[in-house]
Amino acid sequence: MSHTVQDYPDVQLLIDGRWRDGAGWIPVVDPATEEEIGRVARADTAALDSALAAAAKGFDIWKNVGAFDRSKLLRKAAELLRERAERIARLLTRENGKPLAQAKAEVLAGADVIDWFAEEARRQYGQVIPARQPGVTQLTVKLPVGPVAAFTPWNFPINQVVRKLSAALAAGCSIIVKAPEETPASPAELIRAFVDAGLPDGVVNLVYGLPAEISEYLIPHPVIRKISFTGSTVVGKQLAALAGQHMKRATMELGGHAPVIVARDADIGEAVPTMAMQKFRNAGQVCASPTRFLIEEPVFGPFLDGFAAAAKAVKVGNGLEDGIDMGPLSNPRRIAALEALVSDAVDRGARLVAGGSRIGNRGWFFEPTVLADVPVDARIMNEEPFGPVAVVNRVASLDEAIAEANRLPYGLAAFAWTRTSAVADRLSAEVEAGMLTINHLGLALPEVPFGGIKDSGYGTEGGSAAVEPYLETRFVTRRG
Repeated sequence: MSHTVQDYPDVQLLIDGRWRDGAGWIPVVDPATEEEIGRVARADTAALDSALAAAAKGFDIWKNVGAFDRSKLLRKAAELLRERAERIARLLTRENGKPLAQAKAEVLAGADVIDWFAEEARRQYGQVIPARQPGVTQLTVKLPVGPVAAFTPWNFPINQVVRKLSAALAAGCSIIVKAPEETPASPAELIRAFVDAGLPDGVVNLVYGLPAEISEYLIPHPVIRKISFTGSTVVGKQLAALAGQHMKRATMELGGHAPVIVARDADIGEAVPTMAMQKFRNAGQVCASPTRFLIEEPVFGPFLDGFAAAAKAVKVGNGLEDGIDMGPLSNPRRIAALEALVSDAVDRGARLVAGGSRIGNRGWFFEPTVLADVPVDARIMNEEPFGPVAVVNRVASLDEAIAEANRLPYGLAAFAWTRTSAVADRLSAEVEAGMLTINHLGLALPEVPFGGIKDSGYGTEGGSAAVEPYLETRFVTRRG
C-alpha cells in the first residue's frame, strides 16, 4: 500500500477564529517510516499574545452563552467528529503510529466525551443555604473560572485534548490548547469540529511550538486562570509549582507505573488475554498501562506462559496495514530507553521471556517484551517504561502484592483479578491508586473519574466532578 506525503496537511495555528501560519515550521515524522510527512506551525511570543487576547475576548462572549445553548453546540461538534472519524483516524495513525482501528476508536470515543460534557453543561447547580435570620437569602452560584491553558501529549492526540476542551467549554470558559507537535493534525481536526459547529471566535485557540517556552509564557500570564496538564511527573511538578506561584488552579494527570495483582483464585483464562491487550495497546505508551504484574505463586506459571505466548502473537507493523495489533514507538529515543531498561533488568538477574529488541531498522518498532523474576532494584521496577514491556513477578501472598503495588510514589491506575469478594474488598480499600479496575477493563469512560493520587497528580478529567475545577463557587447573601 502506498502512502504519499500529500495525505497529510500542513497544520496551522488557530487564533481568534482564524487558521494562520506561525513564526516557522516544525517537521512531522511518520514513526512507522521515519519519513517527514508534513509540518506544523510554530507559535512565537507574538502569536501567544494574540491567542491570549483572543481567549480574553472569547471568554467575555462564551461565559454569557446559556448552558442550554452551550450544550447544543457541543452536541453538534460531537456529530461532526463522528462524521469525519475515518479521515481523522487516518491522520492520527500517520502521525502517531497506532493501528487504524484503534485510531478510529479514539476519535469516536472523543465524540462520546463531548456528548457527556454537553449534558454536564446543563447541570451546574448552586445552592440555597438556610439562613439564621428571617428575610435573609444565602446563595452559592457556579461561574466559569476564566480562560484556560491546556497542555496535552502525543500518545492520545484526540483523547487528551477532548477531555480538557469539553470540560472547559461546558463550564463557560475559553481555552488555549497547546497540542503536541509530534501529532498535530488530529487535535487540529478535533478543534475544527467545534469551530464548524459555530463556536464564537476566540473561545478556543490552538498553538504549537517549544513546550517549555509556551508553558512558561502562558501559565504566569494574568489572562490565564486555570491550567490542565497531561504528561510526565517531572514536568508536571514544574508546571504545578509555576501555577502555584501565580495562584492558578491546576489539574495534573501525570505518570504512572500501574500494578496488576493476580490473586491465586483468578480466572487466568480471562486475565491473560485481557491484560495482554491492555499492555500492548498503543505500544504500551499509555499513562495507565499495566506494567508490574504481581502474580500469586500458585498461578504464576500458567499466567507467565500464557502472557508470553500472547506477547509473541502480537502482530507489529505499520498501523495503516490490515491486521496490525501494535504500531511503532513515537520516536527513536523510546527505543534506546527501552533497550537500556531491559538490559539493566537482565544484568540484575531477570529472565527475558519474550521480545527485548528493536524490530528492523526502519520505523521505530519494538518487540512486545516480557521480563520475569525482576529484582526490585532494577530500573524498570522503579521507572515508568512507557513502552511495550511487562514485568511478571511472583509473590507469596496478597500482603506482598499490595506492599509492592504501593511501594512506588505513583498512584494513577491499578488492575486486579480475583473471584473472591473479600479479596476485592481489601484491594479496593488498600491499593493506593486513583483508579482500580477489578476483573475487567473499566477505566477512561466519559462518565467515570480519570486521575491519580500521590505523584501521579491530582484532579479528575472524567465523570461528574470533571467540570468542577473549571468553575468558581461564589457566595451571595442578601437581606430584603
